[in-house]
Parts: sequence; structure tokens; C-alpha cells
Amino acid sequence: MGLMSIDPYVAITALIVAILVVPMGCQRPHQVVNLGAVFTFDSVIGRAAKVALEAAVSDVNADTSLLKETKLRLFMEDSSCNVFHGSFGAFKVLEKEVVALIGPLSSSIAHTFSDIAKGLQFPLVSFAATDPTLSALQFPFFLRTTPNDAHQMSALVDLINFHGWKEVISVYSDDELGRNGVFALDDELYKKKSRISHKVPLSVNSDEGSITEALKKSKSLGPRVYVLHFGPDPLLRIFRIAQKLQMMTREYVWLATDWLSVTLDSSLSDKGTLKRLEGVVGLRQHIPQSVKMQQFTHKLKSNRSMNAYALHAYDTVWMIAYGIEKMLNEGINITFSYSEELIHAQGTKLHLDRVKIFNSGKVLLEKLLQVNFTGVAGQVQFGSGRNVIGCDYEIINVDKTGVNTVGFWSKNGGFSVVTPDSRHARKKTGFVSDEKLGNITWPGGGREKPRGWVIADSANPLKIGVPKRVSFVEFVAEENNSSHRIQGFCIDIFNEALKLVPYSVPYIFEPFGDGHSSPKYKQLIQMVADGVYDAAVGDIAIVPTRSRLVDFSQPYASTGLVVVIPTNDDNPTWIFVRPFTVGLWCVVLASFLIIAVVIWILEHRINEDFRGPPRKQLITMILFSFSTLFKRNQEDTISNLARGVMIVWLFLLMVLTASYTANLTSILTVLQLPSAITGIDSLRASEVPIGYQAGTFTLEYLTYSLGMARSRLVPLDSTEEYERALKLGPNAFGGVAAIVDELPYIELFLAERTGFKIVGEPFMHRGWGFAFKRDSPLAVDMSTAILKLSETRKMQDIRMKWLCKKTCAENSDGNTEPNQLHLKSFKGLYLVCIAISVSAFSVFVFRMIRQFVRYRRMERTSSMPLPPWSSSPTMRLRELVFGFVDFVDEKEEAIKRIFKNDSNNPSHVVEVQAGSEVRQN
Repeated sequence: MGLMSIDPYVAITALIVAILVVPMGCQRPHQVVNLGAVFTFDSVIGRAAKVALEAAVSDVNADTSLLKETKLRLFMEDSSCNVFHGSFGAFKVLEKEVVALIGPLSSSIAHTFSDIAKGLQFPLVSFAATDPTLSALQFPFFLRTTPNDAHQMSALVDLINFHGWKEVISVYSDDELGRNGVFALDDELYKKKSRISHKVPLSVNSDEGSITEALKKSKSLGPRVYVLHFGPDPLLRIFRIAQKLQMMTREYVWLATDWLSVTLDSSLSDKGTLKRLEGVVGLRQHIPQSVKMQQFTHKLKSNRSMNAYALHAYDTVWMIAYGIEKMLNEGINITFSYSEELIHAQGTKLHLDRVKIFNSGKVLLEKLLQVNFTGVAGQVQFGSGRNVIGCDYEIINVDKTGVNTVGFWSKNGGFSVVTPDSRHARKKTGFVSDEKLGNITWPGGGREKPRGWVIADSANPLKIGVPKRVSFVEFVAEENNSSHRIQGFCIDIFNEALKLVPYSVPYIFEPFGDGHSSPKYKQLIQMVADGVYDAAVGDIAIVPTRSRLVDFSQPYASTGLVVVIPTNDDNPTWIFVRPFTVGLWCVVLASFLIIAVVIWILEHRINEDFRGPPRKQLITMILFSFSTLFKRNQEDTISNLARGVMIVWLFLLMVLTASYTANLTSILTVLQLPSAITGIDSLRASEVPIGYQAGTFTLEYLTYSLGMARSRLVPLDSTEEYERALKLGPNAFGGVAAIVDELPYIELFLAERTGFKIVGEPFMHRGWGFAFKRDSPLAVDMSTAILKLSETRKMQDIRMKWLCKKTCAENSDGNTEPNQLHLKSFKGLYLVCIAISVSAFSVFVFRMIRQFVRYRRMERTSSMPLPPWSSSPTMRLRELVFGFVDFVDEKEEAIKRIFKNDSNNPSHVVEVQAGSEVRQN
């Protein structure tokens, strides 16, 4: 009855608790989980990692919230930096029934271990093997708790690009770590349009002699930016040897991956070591400040050899512990079994039959990939490729005082002088500065950024070939005197652009050609490609065949081929205006208007034809002036001054008319000579001879590209030959119907000679550039300099100096006709006409002033009261001016009558009124 009296709800609750609680207690029995670690104990990273691994196991076991009563036990074996010994150590550890293997340090050993992990299917976690070719596709059981070298190479390339260097020399260890790391560097440089110009592999066991020889060879190369990538080297031998070879000077740049920071952080460097390293710039993994980091540092404060990889080793143990925790929480037991493949394997002395394999290796691998926590080295979370998400880097710089941090790099944020954590906080508030770094001390102790390569020095200047032209010497030529100085438009452009290159470039010009005929530019380019010349400067067109041999700079002049023929206009619609230039037409029109005004002023007081209402006077004035061209004027001039002006004006008109008629007749005569050549297409379809400039690419283009017969093409060497051949015409020996040449030459030719013109549109557009040997850094820097130069007036000034000595001022007036008459042709006549007109006008004004003064004096002496004057000086001046104008507008006859009456009867006052009314009192 007692059992039957139990509350059914209490019984159900007790049953549920029993079902849930009892199994949970059975799933987590007290047990020990074994971990294995195989790495090189006696190494820079290994010594610190051994301490960190032991500390991590101790801390995990002390933390009851993680594995509760389950404990970790670590078995470590020394790989002695050898694949053979490392493999023995790995199987020896596997005999201890480990769930995962930590290590190794070496990328070479990691490849072998990864194959073992793949075959036996247990997780292999490395905290120091950074070879980027250890991929998840090839080695699915390999994990890495440190970023691979591709990540730090990205940071290093950003640093190289930040300073504008385009070529580097890589020095690396000739093993998986070095070779594959440099391959990643090359890939990243390619993305930034930079490259490794030379590779210097060093054997892992290189002696000082082999290192010295390798560095000596690299000194003869142009680049001076060295990228060092190998394992930590406590002796830092390469810098000692570089110092002996005088390679730690101002013109050199030494960049190191994080092996240098690991070496320096793990050893106590004396002042002598720091002096040898002065100016070296390197990377160091950025470890964020955190409570865990402070606790870890405090715990191991007696150990000063801690480095970033040792911190990753510490986090690796915790990461495996979190994975085991996830697996145990799902009720998966840790069990082992023998591998049939190892039992039946040959070589029983290896005791492979003792090796037990963890049955849940795949499950543990999945749990490890899901781990996400903050360790002492930062965030531990796996991304693509089963690599831990990349960390940030510090940019360190060694000077005499020690190792200084000059900035920070993050994948998405670039460079900054503040920590990535602070920068991320500023991004949220919107305050983000541009990319920058602190002051860097470079080799030699200077703060100025080295240019990173040497193109030439004073002992071995660049040899630059220049064409020794015999025609069109304005572009490039050698002075015919004792100095043999090279000058010209192209030379000035080169010198001015070179001033904008941020370093000095010693060079010497070497003329190319015999000085009697035009040099062959194809041969000049080939000599640059063959290394006879380092560069070529001149009027060199950029064409595909040449671009395959050399590197060209940015074009400094636009050009293209054009067709030139003797002048023949076939568009006579506005031909009647072509005898005069636009400027002369404007002057002629202005002359008619000015003469009209002058004659009206001189005749207005004495000639009734030039009086009347304003509208009538304006019409009369204009018609009188323009009618002088065609017939006798209806209005006669009475004033002697006006007649003098008219005599000079009519003579000027006679000369202008005769000149206009003669020039128009000449133009109309030329129009009667038709030309069938309208451009390159009509020229190609015909069979007439064609002239071209000898030595240029025009011959190659006309024959190979357009298919013209070589027999039709006539080589010409000078502008004189151009003119002679065109005037001879296609039917005479040595004559041509047209000339095909580049636009700058033709513009200069047309500027110096008349009677020729360009027909059709320019074709085969190209540009002139400076040629350099393949992969020359100077080609890129000169291109930048030319773009900067084009933004200034200097380019135009150079053009004016060489190509506009005589005719640019005329061309700027819009003159496109060589036979047009200019204002300067009538300059003398216009000066005479202006002098006579000004003189007549001056005499007239002088007479008016004298009469007006007499009239004002007569008013003061008369008995009639005068109108009151204004008290203001301005108003008095205004009244005086208006009075003078009214006086001048009066007829001359009325003024004379007033003066006559005044002389006969002084008391008789005559007042002049507007409208020619005379009132007597």
C-alpha cells in the first residue's frame, strides 16, 4: 500500500532524471588522453616551443571547466631536424596511443608526416611549418595553427609596393620552406606588376664561402632590394658577410620575413649584432595584448626565449583540448585499434605492429576545424585550406638602439602607425588615416628611402645611342663643331624628363650613323636589344616589331603617317576670301569704318552732305567709305584735311585691290590643275612613284602592310629632296607624285616651304618614345616622368624652341594657305595712312579748341549776363565738355559770322543756340 501511495508525478520525474543523468555520468569517465609532439628540440623555435607545450598541458589539466576529470598527457620526441629521425620519432609516439600529433617545425619533415597522418587518419597539427604547398587537398589530415608563408609574403609585397620598388633579389634556403615561400612571393609580386629579377638559393648547410660567392654575384645586378627567407639563424651570418662585402650601405635594402624577428626575440643580441643589422626591415607576427597573454608572460617570465611560434604551440594544445571536449560531449569514446596495414608491413624491426591507431581520427579532425577561441597569440579559427585565419604583422626596424616597431600591417587595412585593434575601433567611428609608416632607418643610418636599384654609376654610365641625322636636324643632331654635342627637340625632352626621375642617372650619348645619310632606326633598336647600347633616344616611332625587341617609354609626341602632294584646291566655295588672311580681312574692314569716322568729323562743320539727322549721317558716313572701292562718291569733300586723307586712303585701296586680284587669279589658275590623289587609299590604288624618308619604318609599312611594290618607293634624305621630287612630278626621273612620312616631319616641312599640302587623314597612328633594354626599370620611371612633364608648360616651350623658330606665329593665326597675303605685306602703307589721318584729325581738334577758347572769352566780355556756373568742379567740367561738343557741332559759317560781328561791334552780342539759331541783342 505504501508503494501504491506514491504520487505518480513524482515517480515520472524520478524516472526522467534517472534516464538523463545516469548515462551522462557514464560518458565522461576519469581517463587520460595522450598527445604526441615531434619536433627539433635544439632549435630557436624548438627550445621555446617545448616549454610552451608543457605549460599548455599543465594549464589545461588545471582548468576543470574544460575537460573536467579527463587529463592530457604529452609525449615528445626529438626529430633532430631530419626526416629519417623524425619518422622514427613519429611512430614511437604513435605507440603511446595518441589522439593527435603536434609538429613538426620543418616544412620538409611536415610533408612526410602529413603522408603518415593521411595513411593512418589521425590529425597532424603544426604550429611552425609554414610551407604554403602543404594544402588540405593533398594532405586532408594536416592542420596549421600559424599562418602560411603566402600570408606573410602578401604583407612583404605590400611593403615593397608601398615604397615603389619593382624588382627584388630573393635569398632563400634551398628546401621546401625557402623554395615554396619564394614561389608565393613571386606570385604576390606579379599581382603588383613587380618581379623577382634574380634568385639566390643557399644550401641549408652553406658555409661562409658559398654565401660570400653568391652575394658577390648579385652585386653586379641592378636591383638592390634583397628579400631574405629561411629558418631562424642564431648566427645571422648573412648580415656579417654582407657587411664585409660593403652591401649594408645607403643604396641597399634588406627585407626579412619573420625568421629574423623570431631569431632576435629568442636570443639576447649584443650591440655588435645590432650594428651589423642596422637598417634591416622585417616582419613580426603581431600578438594582441590580452589578459591571457599577460598571465602567460607572467608565468614564464624567467624564460626570455618566447617567440610567436612558441605562443602558437601553446594555443595548439588548447585547441586540441577544445576539440576533444566537443567529441566527448557527443558521447564518442576514445578507442584505439591495430592497423592491419602496419601489422603486415615489411620491416618488423620497426615494431609497427605495436602502433595503435585512434579510431575517431576523422571525427576529431572535424571538431578541431570547428574550434573558435581566443588564445594567447590571438584568435584561433580555421579558414579555407585548413589554415588558421591570418594574423596581422608588425613592421620592425633595427637601428643602433635596438629593434623598433615602425608600423603595423593588416590584410584589409594596409599599413598604419597604430595597432590593428585601435585602427578597427577608429573605423567604427569614421576616423581612419591614410596608409603610412613611421620613420625607418635604412642601411648606412640614413632616413631617406633608397631607390632600390642601380641603373648606372659614374664609372659605368649608360650608353645611349642617338641617330646622327642629316635632315630634320631640329629633332636630333650632332653639332658640327669641336664639341660634338648632341642637341634637338628629342634630346631636350629626354633631359627634362630625366630631371623628374627621383635618382641620378649617369649617361653618355653615342651618335649612331655616318653623318652622310639617314641612319637606319631598325638597326639602332637591334643594337639596344643586343646590349650594345643601354637605351636609344631620338625620333623613334613605337611600332610592334620594335616593341618585341625593347621596352619603350610613354610616348612623348603623337605621330602618324600622312600623304603630302603639291597644292591643289578642289573646294572653291569660299575661294574669294582666300587671297587675304583672316587677320588682314579684319584690318581692311576696320580701316573702312575708321576712315568713315575721320572723314565725317573733318567734313561735318562745313559740308551740308554730312549734316542732318543722326540716322542719315550714319548711313552717309558708311556708304561714303565703302563706295570708294567701286565708283566716285556722291558726296564731295570740301575740307583740305579730308582731301589729304582721301588721297592716301585711295592709294592704299588701289594697292589692296591689285594685290587681291593678282592673288585670286593665281589661286584660280592652280585650281585648273586637278589631282587624283586624295589620300593613302587612292595612292595605293595608283602606280605613281611615292617618296619616303630613308631609314624610317615607312618603307617596311608601305611594303609589308600595304603591299606596295618596292620599285615605286623612292628614298629621300632631306627636305630639299622632298621639295625637288614633288616639283619634278611623277613623270620626271627622280620625281614623285606624293610623299608619305610621319606628321612631325611633314609639319616642319610645310612650315618652311609653300606650295604643298596634306591630303587625307593621318593613318597608322603611333608615337615617339625612348627605347630601353628589356625589363629596364628606367623605362617605367621615364614614362612617369614624361607624364609629369606633359602637365607643365616645359613641353610646349621646348616645341616652340625647336619647331617654331620661324613660322609658328604665322601658323597660330590660322593660316593654312601658303599663298595668302598677310598684314605685314601692307604694313608700310597702313603706317602712312594712319600718320596722315592722325595728323589731319589733330589739326582739326587744335583749331576747334582755339575757336572755342576765343568764343568763351567773347562771352565773358559781353554785357549779357552769363548763366551761373555750378559750384562743383565735376559739374563745371561736365558743362565745359558739353559746351565744347555743342560748339563743334555748329556750322563753321555761323562761328565765323559770330567772330566777325564781334570784331565790328563789340557791344553787339550774338548767342549761339542749338539748331543753328542766331539771336542778336
